[in-house]
Amino acid sequence: MKARFKPKFNIKKGDMVIVISGEAKPKKDDSGKWEYKPKTVKKVLVDESKVVVEGVNMVTKHTKPSARNTKGGIIKKEAPIHISNVMLWDAKSKAPVKVKRERENGKTVRISKKSGEKI
Repeated sequence: MKARFKPKFNIKKGDMVIVISGEAKPKKDDSGKWEYKPKTVKKVLVDESKVVVEGVNMVTKHTKPSARNTKGGIIKKEAPIHISNVMLWDAKSKAPVKVKRERENGKTVRISKKSGEKI
């Protein structure tokens, strides 16, 4: 993504997120409540506006035998998904949340809009 300014995202490596679209999005149970399964962000690709989430968007990659990997074979790994398809998970309210930023002692902190807690 060629842009004049580097975009700022509210999701960082190590955050717990919920996938809100695609194959891994939450399902409703028998009582009609959403079943959320938060997952960890492994990597944030800022230039491409994508994130790699643990256990989501698994792809199979066929590898040739090499000096490092003498056997080769089929490897399953996570592929990036667009950052707009995930929402930050708030452990206190046990729900996906939107985030606002505030400055505190010269540093920017992320604050959950539902619970008002720092993330």
